Amino acid sequence: MKITIDVDCTPEEARTFLGLPDVKPMQDVLMREVQDRTLAGLHAMDPETALKTWLPAGIQGFEQIQKIFWTQMASAMGAGGDGKK
Repeated sequence: MKITIDVDCTPEEARTFLGLPDVKPMQDVLMREVQDRTLAGLHAMDPETALKTWLPAGIQGFEQIQKIFWTQMASAMGAGGDGKK
C-alpha cells in the first residue's frame, strides 16, 4: 500500500510547524554588515590597487611579459631595425 500526502504551505508556515527558528532577521543584519564593509573597502582603495587586488596573479604576470616583450623589441629596433646585432 502506498499513501501520498501533499502539503501546501509557505516556507514560514513549514518552519513554524517544525519548530525551526526564523533566521531571516539575522541574515539581513549580516548581509547589511557585509555590504557596508565591502563598500567601505572599495571607497578606501584607489582604482589601481583595486585592480591589482582583484586580478589573478597570471594577469599581473602578463604585465611583466609585456615589459619584457617591449624591451626586446626596443633593443632589436636599436640595433639597426632589422633584428640583427
